[in-house]
Amino acid sequence: MFTRRQFNAGLGAALAATSAIPARAASYDGPNIILVRFGGGVRRYETIDPAGTYAPNLVNRLAPRGVMIPDMRIEQLDDVNTSHAEGTLNLLTGRYLAYRDLSSGLGIDRLEPTEPTLFEYLRQSFDIPSHQVLLVNGEDRPQEEFFTFGMNPHYGISYRSEMLSLHRFKLFKVAQQLAEGALTGDAREKIIQQRDELLAADHRSFAPDQSPAIQAFWHDWRRDFGDSGLKNPRGDRLLTALAIRALGSLRPRLMMVNYQDPDYVHWGNASHYTRAISVIDEGLAQLVANVDADPYYRDNTVFVVTPDCGRDENPLLDVPFQHHFNTRAAHETWALVFGAGIEKNRVLDRTIDQSAIAPTIAALMGFKAHRSENRPLAEVFA
Repeated sequence: MFTRRQFNAGLGAALAATSAIPARAASYDGPNIILVRFGGGVRRYETIDPAGTYAPNLVNRLAPRGVMIPDMRIEQLDDVNTSHAEGTLNLLTGRYLAYRDLSSGLGIDRLEPTEPTLFEYLRQSFDIPSHQVLLVNGEDRPQEEFFTFGMNPHYGISYRSEMLSLHRFKLFKVAQQLAEGALTGDAREKIIQQRDELLAADHRSFAPDQSPAIQAFWHDWRRDFGDSGLKNPRGDRLLTALAIRALGSLRPRLMMVNYQDPDYVHWGNASHYTRAISVIDEGLAQLVANVDADPYYRDNTVFVVTPDCGRDENPLLDVPFQHHFNTRAAHETWALVFGAGIEKNRVLDRTIDQSAIAPTIAALMGFKAHRSENRPLAEVFA
């Protein structure tokens, strides 16, 4: 357990660190962090407000275990978009507009980090293998497959995280199918075409291969679920399954789970949104239960749960629950922090900027996110 004095000491050491690449990174003995993006854009009323919540585990069971931040905001700045990729990069870098837009001609929004992510800060500071720093991504957010490292010249690919997603599994699967040599003729050509389409999603010529530990993870996944895609969970239940399996086999020190399904409300059916919130809530409860039952994680893990963005409150729109119109509610989010060394049963009653998440996680883990625009939230520490 961490005391406030220990936190301040660790923060002081982190503030003294430089961005130079160390000759030999130190071993890591700090807390494990699970950052849960309660994603797809959610409003406070359906999540943290007891009167309207579809997330009873979050409100009734988990909030008393830590510090609830009910008033977190996305800064009102020119060109800041209240959307999923942007909000995720705000959380990972502690900065706004910390990306370049590569979407032209690709048919889908594609942002590439220009500032170091939490993954890179951590792995530059400590000797942690890539498979213990994980980003778990949804099948309908392929544009977020590329948030594992940024383009800052002092960080980058050498300090990347690994990605767990259906996209990465498919890359593994088609490579295995071709290597096994059982396919011939049209069947083989079909797999080659699928491989080429998957590879085309990443235009970078320097994209790394998946590490041996991740390939072993996918080998076991394929053994259990096969090649059809009909046996494994889908949507946000898939992310929960991937994250729980990773906790047991990969033992991540930092893992971000990018839940996303509330965004299906764009199709106009409000029940898609409220049911998706319940699915995330159930998945979060399963993650916490697995951590609580595992001695490796139980007394040395902190959860940080927060949305990517909010949603509009205008009921007169043809399709309600949007988030691209830059309204006040789309800028309103929240956060919950709980676990080892965190205050319990506290509500932090002041407005907090979304950019404070990254430096707070950095301080917890003993390094400094020196390019972030905010300071750690010392109030959350016991």
